[in-house]
Amino acid sequence: MTSSLSDQDVSAIGRLPFVIKELPARSSICRERDRPVQSCLIVSGLICRAKVTGEGARQLLSFHIAGDIPDLQSLHLEVMDHDVIALTEAKVAFIAHEDIRRLWREQPDVAAALWRETLIDASVFREWIVNVGRRDAAQRMMHLLFEVGCRMQAMGLGEIGSFHMPITQADLADALGLTSVHVNRVLQDLRREGVLDFKRSLVTMNDVERVAVLSGFDPLYLHHSCSEEAA
Repeated sequence: MTSSLSDQDVSAIGRLPFVIKELPARSSICRERDRPVQSCLIVSGLICRAKVTGEGARQLLSFHIAGDIPDLQSLHLEVMDHDVIALTEAKVAFIAHEDIRRLWREQPDVAAALWRETLIDASVFREWIVNVGRRDAAQRMMHLLFEVGCRMQAMGLGEIGSFHMPITQADLADALGLTSVHVNRVLQDLRREGVLDFKRSLVTMNDVERVAVLSGFDPLYLHHSCSEEAA
């Protein structure tokens, strides 16, 4: 976000008051029907958005990494309509809504940049709908992991073909609309075929271009946040 901002804008962002909190894995940042008065900037760790049905089934809606603000919409939508959860140990900076609003008024380019980030979030949501609804299980898995790899690389947290993602197969199942048994089977098949491996929290792609082709990955929806390697 900061690449298109002036030094003055970046300095104003740096002056925002915040409170750092370290969160254990599986802890809730905010829940559906909460009325938060602050938003969180992820410093480290993996965060997700999630919805739970009346029957208790969980669907993960998105993954978020360092640099993301996964609950920015709470500035304008007073009541949360989903959960925000730390999947791993995480460090987050909580920033009061009133301070963000003041920054928006004083630095309009910052407001525009944050608005752009929410639009990219919406683009990612659309792609996740297609992924769960129209791709087979193997394509879903490859596409999701390729996306995370792209975003990790863009933030300097790993490479597309090699990054740490310390989540469970149950988490993957909830993100992909599959059962844990099906996820395990797909990962075994992809490992056996030499496409990718996901072992001890490390995702490894033996042939990045092949994974992109097999999954039908097009980085357009990330809007230039992915490296040229994925193009």
